[in-house]
Amino acid sequence: MEILKEIAELLNEGTELNSLLPEVLHKLLYVTDLHTGWVFLIEDGEPYLAAHENLPEALSHHNLEPMCKHDCWCVDRFKNGRLQKATNIINCKRIEEAQIENKYDTRGLTHHATVPLRAANEMFGVLNVGSPNKKHFDDEELALLEAVAFQIGTALKRIKLTQREQETALMEERNRLARDLHDSVNQLLFSLSLTARGGKEMAKEEEIKETFSYIHDLSRQALQEMRALIWQLKPQGLEGGLITAIQAYSEMVGLNLKYNVDGITTLPGKVEETLWRIVQEAMANCKKHSGQLNIEVALYTNQKNKVVMVISDQGAGFQYNEKTKLPSLGLKSMKERVEGLNGHFCLQTEAGKGTMITVTIPV
Repeated sequence: MEILKEIAELLNEGTELNSLLPEVLHKLLYVTDLHTGWVFLIEDGEPYLAAHENLPEALSHHNLEPMCKHDCWCVDRFKNGRLQKATNIINCKRIEEAQIENKYDTRGLTHHATVPLRAANEMFGVLNVGSPNKKHFDDEELALLEAVAFQIGTALKRIKLTQREQETALMEERNRLARDLHDSVNQLLFSLSLTARGGKEMAKEEEIKETFSYIHDLSRQALQEMRALIWQLKPQGLEGGLITAIQAYSEMVGLNLKYNVDGITTLPGKVEETLWRIVQEAMANCKKHSGQLNIEVALYTNQKNKVVMVISDQGAGFQYNEKTKLPSLGLKSMKERVEGLNGHFCLQTEAGKGTMITVTIPV
């Protein structure tokens, strides 16, 4: 009960998943006097290592390559629904492979217990724990691990619900800001544009006409940029579908759009909005930097249940090495949005040979 209390207090204080799981794993190993542990979370059917503690060299060499490269028996059992409770004991496929290679030290770790992380009927991943030369967990130990795993699963559920609430609140704030900009600043710029045009027509002196003409041009440019900003805050037209929104936005910014869609029916709302934000940024970059007005967008699904979007132009391009950091905040934002949905972002460009962005997101 004391162990469960300490774990519960730690879980109740946590709000960030990336920092919470390592802390909980460290506390669990400390209070149970176990030595090694790791947590795999499963998202969109793919496992990723979310936390680890005291991994032997056999599992941690080459930047955790053995833990990230292949599936293991515990993850396989979890994915096919056969891992329903704490299991005593699962031989570790990764450790067995390391023992066969005999290149790195396992520090006596040969087995581990595996516990599913769950909240009610929702499954999140697996918790694995072990110690050197330990080949058996008794019933009390398994019951404790199962109770802790349930606490972790409940905390994961709470954090995910909180994140959804925050995303909803952020969307509502964006909509409010877009509405306020449209009703106030946008209308003032429009009035300024009309006033400047009227002043130009009424003025008799050439110098005054040129001044009003300059004000008119600036106000129209500001109005266009304000409308683009409102679009980014609140994607008007997205309710009619992604392609409809892309077409309308390309017309608004003055680009000639060529598009191809294959195998797309409907997309999850979060995926659709992410693709929409990325194509907006790409079109803005094309208009500002490519030196031409033609852009192509291809959208399709592949055989791995992933949606692929390719955005390309034949403009100026720029020098870029994929081993270096992305050169602009906009490109970094694209990459972060895609990776936030467990997707892959690829930028291909060369000076004088255009730019191509490929985004792949699991659906």
